Amino acid sequence: MRRGVDSVAAMSEGEEWESRTTTQLSGAEPEPETDRPATSRTGSEPTEAAASSSPAPVLGESFCQCARADEPSAGFGTAADCLCGEDDDDLDWVWDEPAKSSGAFLSCDDRKVSFYSDYSCGTAAVRGARELAEGQHFWEIKMTSPVYGTDMMVGIGTAKVNLEKFKYNFGSLLGHDEDSWGLSYTGLLQHKGEKVSFSPRFGQGSIIGLHLDTWHGTLTIYKNRRCVGVAATRLQNKKLYPMLCSTAAKSSMKVIRACYAPTSLQYLCCARFRRMLPSCPDVLSALELPAGLLALLRRQLGWVFSVARAEGDAGRPSGPAVLCARDWPAPLSEPPRPPTSLGGGDDDESSEPEDYRSKRCRWT
Repeated sequence: MRRGVDSVAAMSEGEEWESRTTTQLSGAEPEPETDRPATSRTGSEPTEAAASSSPAPVLGESFCQCARADEPSAGFGTAADCLCGEDDDDLDWVWDEPAKSSGAFLSCDDRKVSFYSDYSCGTAAVRGARELAEGQHFWEIKMTSPVYGTDMMVGIGTAKVNLEKFKYNFGSLLGHDEDSWGLSYTGLLQHKGEKVSFSPRFGQGSIIGLHLDTWHGTLTIYKNRRCVGVAATRLQNKKLYPMLCSTAAKSSMKVIRACYAPTSLQYLCCARFRRMLPSCPDVLSALELPAGLLALLRRQLGWVFSVARAEGDAGRPSGPAVLCARDWPAPLSEPPRPPTSLGGGDDDESSEPEDYRSKRCRWT
């Protein structure tokens, strides 16, 4: 029987992580397990080690620069009450109490999800309370606890996804079937049970952004408000929901932004301005707009300007900053070109060089 690595407790502050006996259930036969996290290494690129889970909490990938942001807190909980990046109080949706598995618990007005308050016996998951219908949807998930274990994932899926499927098994729930797509903290992207290396690892304090463009049918992922790449295409006409899952005891994640905008000329103009001034920290102020229009755009489309390309993309043409799997077994076909350009810096295929356009997500 496979050893579980997902149930851990933490001692008082200043002490090293200690081991705690864990139980993984497979069928009806329990088996005691032991997991001893150690200090995590930091890294910016996915490696072969990312393909396997580690009991060591992943640190050093925080969005903010808080002095204690990279230190584990007592009880495996949130570090130092950090609120960095949590600037949006008006969310378009929160997590759905009826649409969660038994190992998930909601708090903070249904914005925060905690998994397995005592010990983990499998994989817990939760779904957003609102279907992501037509238009542009952007949301951000903050990792509010140490990140470790078999898997902790963010992603999307349809209502067909069985949130209790891995109730007694440690596994990567999101993306195990054709109805969901999931990004693991290890940097692996999964769909239809197939995993490919997609992004750097993320850890406690990391902010993972997801932009679902229902017009183009694309899902673009951001880490700490820098573009990672297009994770999925051809998502038009699918009834999708935001989702989370975790196998780690006393882990938690929080939705800190959930925005919606119709696919309009206003949105298209804002997305174009963001691409025209990729290094500008305050694009709206640089445009010298009337005060009323400036306030309106900040309130309705401020999220478009809060994300940027990854470092090193400044010299590229104005095409999308796409990072896809490096180990595809076969060349990919280019998806149909949409009639117009959308998305905060992740579309505009017409200006891409030919060799760059060929890099597209595997799952189309």
